Amino acid sequence: MYSPEVLDHFQNPRNAGEAESPDATAELENPACGDILRLTLKLDAGRIAEIRFRAKGCVPAIACGSALTELLKGRTVNEAQLLGREELVRAVGGLPEASSHASHLAMDTLQALLQRLGQGR
Repeated sequence: MYSPEVLDHFQNPRNAGEAESPDATAELENPACGDILRLTLKLDAGRIAEIRFRAKGCVPAIACGSALTELLKGRTVNEAQLLGREELVRAVGGLPEASSHASHLAMDTLQALLQRLGQGR
């Protein structure tokens, strides 16, 4: 049912935890299913030097959080804003339609994180 990439990110999550003294933090919950994703990041010279996630939810939610951090590390904030949901879905080898909510939660949390970063929080 899940791609090998989804299962790998779920079983071996990358960048799990929280960045110490983050420049920005965002946490969102999907009200329909209860999945929660929290992102924290630190910048260095305008690039994402560290990005970490914590997720409570289904296999795809955890996989999307993990893959998202890998896609974003090293990017500038402007480059992060250009990341599309399709790129995230490709990074996890695709998602069943019933699991697409996981990629939406990840992208919504990223947008909230970048918005907070712009506000200096």
